[in-house]
Amino acid sequence: MANYMLMSKLYAPTLKETPNDADIESHKLLTRGAFLRKTSSGIYTFLPLGQMVLHRIEKIIREVMNASGAQEILMPALQPAEVWKESGRWDDYGPELMRLVDRHDHMYCLGPTHEEIVTALIKNELNSYKQLPCNLYQIQTKFRDEIRPRFGLLRGREFIMKDAYSFHSSQESLQETYDEMSKAYAIFCNRCGLNWRAVEADSGQIGGKVTTEFMALANSGEAELVHCDCGYAANVEAADCICEAKSYDVDHMEKVYTPGVHTIAELAEFLHIEENQTCKALSGKSENGDVFVLFVPGDHEVNEIKAARVVPGFEILTDEEMEELGLPKGSMGPVNLPEGVKVIADNSLKSIDRWVVGANEDNYHFVGAKQGVDFEVYDWADLCVTKPGDKCPNCGKTLIGDRGIEVSQVFQLGTKYSEAMKAFYLDEDGKQQPFIMGCYGIGVTRTLAAIVEQHYDENGIKWPISVAPAHICVLAIGKEDYVLEAASKIAEDCAWAGFDVVLDDRAERPGVKFADADLIGWPLQIIVGKKGLEKGEIEFKVRANNRRGTIPAGSISEKLADANIALRNIKNGADDIFSSF
Repeated sequence: MANYMLMSKLYAPTLKETPNDADIESHKLLTRGAFLRKTSSGIYTFLPLGQMVLHRIEKIIREVMNASGAQEILMPALQPAEVWKESGRWDDYGPELMRLVDRHDHMYCLGPTHEEIVTALIKNELNSYKQLPCNLYQIQTKFRDEIRPRFGLLRGREFIMKDAYSFHSSQESLQETYDEMSKAYAIFCNRCGLNWRAVEADSGQIGGKVTTEFMALANSGEAELVHCDCGYAANVEAADCICEAKSYDVDHMEKVYTPGVHTIAELAEFLHIEENQTCKALSGKSENGDVFVLFVPGDHEVNEIKAARVVPGFEILTDEEMEELGLPKGSMGPVNLPEGVKVIADNSLKSIDRWVVGANEDNYHFVGAKQGVDFEVYDWADLCVTKPGDKCPNCGKTLIGDRGIEVSQVFQLGTKYSEAMKAFYLDEDGKQQPFIMGCYGIGVTRTLAAIVEQHYDENGIKWPISVAPAHICVLAIGKEDYVLEAASKIAEDCAWAGFDVVLDDRAERPGVKFADADLIGWPLQIIVGKKGLEKGEIEFKVRANNRRGTIPAGSISEKLADANIALRNIKNGADDIFSSF
């Protein structure tokens, strides 16, 4: 007898009501559909249905990683503080690092990532260039003490991640693996049925200079993206900004009384000009305490990541620090700044001869402040957060905006960790060299949520076939014994044909069964009822497009055979393998 699941035995307590704290569709539907339950803020228990989907995603990961030549290991979640201090990240990582002390007063952390552990692992075991390259990966639970966990699985304190780390003797070797991992991630996203885009990104706390994010496009995504028809795509924080600042035609500087004006929008309205004819200011300090005021066109925001590239250790001044220095919030400008305060301006302002800026005095602004005469610019840089409407840095066309959910990211780390932790190998000349490293991550639980954000309707989830908890649900509609017997026979035939099958044998009303089938999102529903059996027919519903119909009961084997061929030849998670129905 072929195996199939029984809904009467499956722990799947679906909910009619949406949880009060669920604010995006994946959180709502995964909770209502009995895939997960909230344990605490940002912490979830996965129920059997949720585990089934996670196992599908992890299976795809293992297939693409193993095909690339990577090897699976498992490292500890509990990590000693010593290795983090050795890399310098114990203090740099910040409050998101979950720290704890054992009974012997030894300090540990719950790993948010594993660069330190894997570097410590190989430093005494990979000794020669002949052993390189080497790519190791794991699938494991990670921890980050998010200040405000939200959006269900998209920003949690505990999550499942696949992280891989590669070691090389040359930049060329690293580039080959980086490209190989990028291809593997593209295959992974396709097989999960995601609509995705690869974008330039910032490496953040991981380190390195070259990195790409793989974003699932979704309105619920926290990341803002820009892209162009030429193929350029980037996270707005990492994108080169080519924006337009406009001149305000005056021939001298004039101090203007601007009562109650503290924002760019208020200033532009007061002067009857466009926002990009003004300059926006942000004050900050460097790691050694030097103070800077950064200026960008009024219709843009200062990108703090870019600011940190120009001002090492850049940190925004507090209101108290600004008041102490004599920098009035809402009225800062480059003219008559306090002694020692330097001006850094966005490249787009270079061509603007006279600026509309704050006068460093409450309720006053300067119109027509001339650079090089009324004030000096200490340095020029790309300081803006890129936004839709800016020019593409590749071809000059207008950038388009999107939102996305980061499901994976690849990094070129260089020698950041190997040098800090003294992880060396012997090259061809017998000389010690630091490993050149790469890092490659996939958010497993984030991927699960991202799939739902792209595949649902008002009735529930529409799982791609590749990650669905089961391929087919057979619904027995009616109290008669022969109906359940017929449904059981069809469920067994489906299982023999190579599908994962669940039989809804519960003593529930038809409406409840239909609602649960749509909510849970079984890709194919086969409905077996008294009236249909009397006609020699069975009903079906393909959840991906809600296509319905009937087929002769005797043709089920033929239909399943065609679908099985499609299942074995499936190229990505969105393929309609049930087109034969």
